[in-house]
Amino acid sequence: MAKVVIEDLSGTSTPVTSNPYDGILQACNNDPKLIQDRYHQHRITRNQQQKEKILSDNFSGWALDEHLVKLDGHKRDPNYIDPRNCLVFWARPTEKVKSLIESIQQKLKAVAPDLWLMPAPNLHMTALEVTHSLTVSEINELVNKLLPSSKQIADYPSTPSHQARLIKPMLSYDAAALALSFVPAAGEVLSPTPTTTTSASASSSTEETAKASSQRTLSDDTFTYHHLRRDLYTLTSASISVGSRYVVPSAHLTIARFNSPNPFASSSDPSSDPLDATAGLTIDARRHWIHEIEAINKWLETEYWPTGTSTQIRAGGEWIIGDEKGLDLRRGTLWYGGGESIYQGKAREV
Repeated sequence: MAKVVIEDLSGTSTPVTSNPYDGILQACNNDPKLIQDRYHQHRITRNQQQKEKILSDNFSGWALDEHLVKLDGHKRDPNYIDPRNCLVFWARPTEKVKSLIESIQQKLKAVAPDLWLMPAPNLHMTALEVTHSLTVSEINELVNKLLPSSKQIADYPSTPSHQARLIKPMLSYDAAALALSFVPAAGEVLSPTPTTTTSASASSSTEETAKASSQRTLSDDTFTYHHLRRDLYTLTSASISVGSRYVVPSAHLTIARFNSPNPFASSSDPSSDPLDATAGLTIDARRHWIHEIEAINKWLETEYWPTGTSTQIRAGGEWIIGDEKGLDLRRGTLWYGGGESIYQGKAREV
């Protein structure tokens, strides 16, 4: 992976606990509002930190993942095999969230034509990274130990008491990638805006979505995404050791990566070269990039966040983990489309 430091920037000390997710829950007294604040503070602090780095005079360039460059870049090596085998539980986004991501990706692509976009079928949020960067045989050994409990874990968000809700989508970014991040809900508006349509089947689908969401109560948000991550860690640790790279208050899906020194190069302009690092480092280009990201975030906040006067959340601005699909237990070379699903959990009960 591209080398970008991941640290907890939520601004408050966290107790050290045997289950690393318990620390924030203890610090927040299990209060969903305080947990949401920690998640939001982490992402806005990190964005500001990364903005300053990208716009600094000593910015050295975009952080490219050497593996992605070989797998799907201008210097692609058709014989290259990604050696990093992983074992994870993924949360798969709903169709409405994927639709929102597609809109954001196109906005980003208009500014940086050579940006690499995560394909829709590969979009995921890592609910729990069990381990990473091992050999095939090492992963298979862990899978054999985890299999007896794998169904229980992947199905965990399907039951009513374990359905964590995420809201307030926002672009998070650094010099390597961009992600759509969410925060745990804390009793905000519970139903999405119906989609205008003349299709009878589409109307039925919208009514079912609204009905499912409206059945939630304020108390349902007391089980947050961070509680879900804690429980997944506990359930998995009963069978095998969990070796996540980092544990920070973040709920994000990577949607794009820098995959060339000059992401602003356009195929329609023969004079622009995606491999020209100098062109990709101009301060004007970097300022414009940050300006467009901040414009997207303003649009998201205006259009997709709940407000004090709103009675609905626009479709795509809310995601209940387990909607449409349960957790995806997956192994192999996962980062860019490889690997395989071991078990796809059940969709949540409504």
